Amino acid sequence: MSDGGSDEPDGGRRALTHRDADWAGLRVVVVGLGVSGFAAADALMQRDAVVTVVSRDSGGTMDKRAQILEVLGVTVLFGDDVPAAPPEGTQLVVTSPGVPPAHPFLVAAADAGIPVWGEVELAWRMRPAEGAAPWLTITGTNGKTTAVTMLESILQAAGLRATAAGNVGTPILEAVLHPEPFQVLAVELSSFQIHWSASLSPYASCLLNVTPDHLDWHGSYDEYRRVKGRVFERTQVAAVYNAQDPTTEQLLMDADVVEGCRAIGFTTGTPAISMVGVVDDVLADRAFIEDRRTSAAELATLEDLTVDGVPPAPHYVADALAAAALARSFGVAPAAVRDGLRAYRPQPHRAQGVGRVDDVLYIDDSKATNTDAALASVTAYDDIVWIAGGLLKGADVDALVRAAAPRLRGVVLLGRDRARLADALRRHAPDVPVVDVASADTGAMAQVVRAAQSLARPGDVVLLAPAAASMDMFDNYGARGDAFAAAVRDLL
Repeated sequence: MSDGGSDEPDGGRRALTHRDADWAGLRVVVVGLGVSGFAAADALMQRDAVVTVVSRDSGGTMDKRAQILEVLGVTVLFGDDVPAAPPEGTQLVVTSPGVPPAHPFLVAAADAGIPVWGEVELAWRMRPAEGAAPWLTITGTNGKTTAVTMLESILQAAGLRATAAGNVGTPILEAVLHPEPFQVLAVELSSFQIHWSASLSPYASCLLNVTPDHLDWHGSYDEYRRVKGRVFERTQVAAVYNAQDPTTEQLLMDADVVEGCRAIGFTTGTPAISMVGVVDDVLADRAFIEDRRTSAAELATLEDLTVDGVPPAPHYVADALAAAALARSFGVAPAAVRDGLRAYRPQPHRAQGVGRVDDVLYIDDSKATNTDAALASVTAYDDIVWIAGGLLKGADVDALVRAAAPRLRGVVLLGRDRARLADALRRHAPDVPVVDVASADTGAMAQVVRAAQSLARPGDVVLLAPAAASMDMFDNYGARGDAFAAAVRDLL
């Protein structure tokens, strides 16, 4: 199936490359009535397109959105009323990012030669013909929300009207169509969003890291990796890669960037020429200064990244360097990078300090929902009581447990797949005390935290980094992190 179909619906009759193009009369089907689907339908309707929205789900917020759209002249079809294929005469399908390429409706659209765009592709084509805000795009398996919100903070510290948009923050269409235009956009892109985008040409782009994820959606790791690498396509000025992740460098080498675009590496080690990195405790720039062969510019210090007494973990430093590289490519001064990083506060449930009890620091990294994210978290601290478990989604945990073992003061396990973690701990950390919390009721986290407290010694870190999804016990990872923080407050 095509990544986005032909660029021009209706045989090229319309050049739909900006918001003032001739969208009138274009017959569009929008798949999904979530935030992105609603925004897409509204934007198209306001440009006099003929819009139909199809949604498998209904009720609650969906019904309210449908009522608004129907008043505006949009046709909304739910459930059994949704056809198996786009209606005859459909010229464009705009899909929500979570709908996989193998969905029968999208397959039928592709078979009929109908272009399929995501909401990010639509937003790119809804920019003004002149003076559009440049996009600084970020993707990666882990860390992209932290990096993109760090970038937003830096850009705003530089006095720019900027926002984080896309997969986090402001919906991308809302940002593009905002009545008070932004000067620059920090855009987080998921692999789903990249898959359905065909013509983006960012000012600068960044791939933080690539490890297996969303394989059920993409079909294979090779395809997932290929799609992640497409973030670099058509990049104009700077393509930022992780010098400590060879996959990101190879994907950049394979990408078709604009002539003259620079490759910029970031590393938590000492930076080479055309990289940003760390020298002693200084974040240093050897990419965007004139005399980069013999000198470097100080961007910030590790102390600037310390939040509420929690020193920055290596993956947090890496995210800061990536954000700094993108900002520097846009001409942001070193002082603004420093000020933006100083002002930044981590997004909830991402290595967030939630309290200190008896000289033990409690850290909520509930967002570490896969083994790679958990590995980055547990290897950031020396002596930890690790809280782990949940839905492992088939992941192999041996490598994670083996790497964590030398740092473990104790482990508290919870969730449906905790037995698999327990088995790995018996193999790789047989001397580490393990508490198995079988309870799955609403008070289980309080029991977990009390068990962790009993294992911890002064100077230790109690770390919630589950390496697993949360839906076996909680609505989402945020609810899991909130329960952890509430239990820690009870200790206080």
